[in-house]
Amino acid sequence: MMTERLISDAAELLAYMRERELMLATAESCTGGMIAGILTEVAGSSDVVDRGFVTYSNEAKQDMLGIPPPLIIEHGAVSEPVAVAMAEGALRNSRADIAVSVTGVAGPGGGTATKPVGLVHIACARRGRDTVHQRHLFADRGRGWIRQETVAQAFRIMAQQARI
Repeated sequence: MMTERLISDAAELLAYMRERELMLATAESCTGGMIAGILTEVAGSSDVVDRGFVTYSNEAKQDMLGIPPPLIIEHGAVSEPVAVAMAEGALRNSRADIAVSVTGVAGPGGGTATKPVGLVHIACARRGRDTVHQRHLFADRGRGWIRQETVAQAFRIMAQQARI
């Protein structure tokens, strides 16, 4: 599952953040901890990775990240407002400077006309800055592929936020 490319990207991100003395946290739904898992494949990652939240259920999003239930009811778990709230909740509940969140439909089931398989929302919060959001509609090349592409995009958005 963990490709060499993702581990290489993780090592590059960690080195960049280490140089800037930035800590990170993750809040993951559709990836189920893959982002944190790949980051911690890199030796020495503990000086950059503060913690990871695997918030697969709506209850976990509420309990661990403080997501208000009406937000999930109104927009659904796979939405921009929930992704933003997840990233901000991870930042609030950690020592991190930057927190990334992912929520989406990895398939093969669970997709709808308005939220098809491959739809992923990624948000990245940085202390003292506005939270940024990306919406991706990945091709349905299978659950594993969608999850790996989500991890790759999460690394990119964290790197962008580390640079500002």
